[in-house]
Amino acid sequence: MQTSVLAATAAAALVVGDPALDSTDLGPVANRNQFDKVQDMIRIGMAEGARLVCGGPGRPDGLDTGFFVRPTIFSDVRPTMRIAQEEIFGPVLCLIPYADEADAVRIANDTIYGLGAHVQSRDLDRARAVAAQIRAGQVHINHPAWDGMAPFGGYKQSGNGREYGVFGLEEYLETKAILGYFP
Repeated sequence: MQTSVLAATAAAALVVGDPALDSTDLGPVANRNQFDKVQDMIRIGMAEGARLVCGGPGRPDGLDTGFFVRPTIFSDVRPTMRIAQEEIFGPVLCLIPYADEADAVRIANDTIYGLGAHVQSRDLDRARAVAAQIRAGQVHINHPAWDGMAPFGGYKQSGNGREYGVFGLEEYLETKAILGYFP
């Protein structure tokens, strides 16, 4: 319950609005299709029995147009629920209980996707050990600053290839191998 309260407090503090304003924390999703998908996933989460902690369907108060989504948090989410299994790409957080670190890693890896993950811990050695076991293209520990030199891309069905850093540049290179006997 404490986690739900902390998450709801953080979500309530977010300013949703014009991304050109410095005071804005969260802008709109990219387009109508994505807005509709996120709204559908929120409704699916409610229908599947996840507990809506805050947010929900619709736009935030005062934003009657545009593709703005209410920051939404669900608790009591089971790992088999669609909201836990699919990439929503919107401001939706699913709080999933776990028994121990091994169970947390199992839950994190038990999906066909693997774009990104997050590990939060006071013990950096344990956080690094858990992060190393998660099958995702990028794992954040304790919400670090963005780093344009860190490669970004997914595992499994979250895509292939990388953006940013040396690995991202290599996407634009053509590699040639010449094989044969050279005296």
